[in-house]
Amino acid sequence: QVQLVESGGGLVQAGGSLRLSCAASGRTSSRYAMGWFRQAPGKERERVAAISRSGGSIYYADSVKGRFTISRDNAKNTVYLQMNNLKPEDTDVYYCAARVTTVELTYTSGYNYWGQGTQVTVSS
Repeated sequence: QVQLVESGGGLVQAGGSLRLSCAASGRTSSRYAMGWFRQAPGKERERVAAISRSGGSIYYADSVKGRFTISRDNAKNTVYLQMNNLKPEDTDVYYCAARVTTVELTYTSGYNYWGQGTQVTVSS
């Protein structure tokens, strides 16, 4: 079992930056592939970025490529999402998720654990 807690969301002007953190407690985070997702009311959940167990494989959605960076520090059991050049369309609730895995892959689905979400609002 693992618990995920996101932080770092907030209100920022377009063009600004935020860094989200996802702290994992429980079993060692290096057992999990991690992902960041976002969802607004009435919209489908979108996978924003994903990272493999050791960080050797990374995925970004086209909508954030070149602006967002996912990273992880397994010693701190924390995954980060650095978000630069934010746009109003990035406004959403952002969730981190963990999937148990034994291989060095990123995943679209099948995540076992989810955080409670953190709100990101970008004003124009």
